[in-house]
Amino acid sequence: PKTVAIFTTAPTEVVAKIHTRMPAILVPENEDAWLDPRQTDLPTLVGLLLPYPPDRIVSYPVSPAVNSPKNNSPELIRPITR
Repeated sequence: PKTVAIFTTAPTEVVAKIHTRMPAILVPENEDAWLDPRQTDLPTLVGLLLPYPPDRIVSYPVSPAVNSPKNNSPELIRPITR
C-alpha cells in the first residue's frame, strides 16, 4: 500500500497570523537531497524540514469554504476581498 505523511514545523511570521504550525516545505535546492534513496542519515533529513522562507510566501484571504473537505474546486484558493 502507498502512504503519505505531512511533516509540520513552526510557522513563519506570515503563517503564524493564521495557524500555530505549517507544513515543512522543501526549498528547491534541498529537493534532491530529500529524495535521494541513499540518504539515510536521519539528522540530515530532519535538518531539511524547515519553515519555508517567509519572503517566498504570499498570503491572501480565501473563502471559508476551504475548511470543508466536501469542497474541492479551484475557486477555493482564489483571493477574495473583505
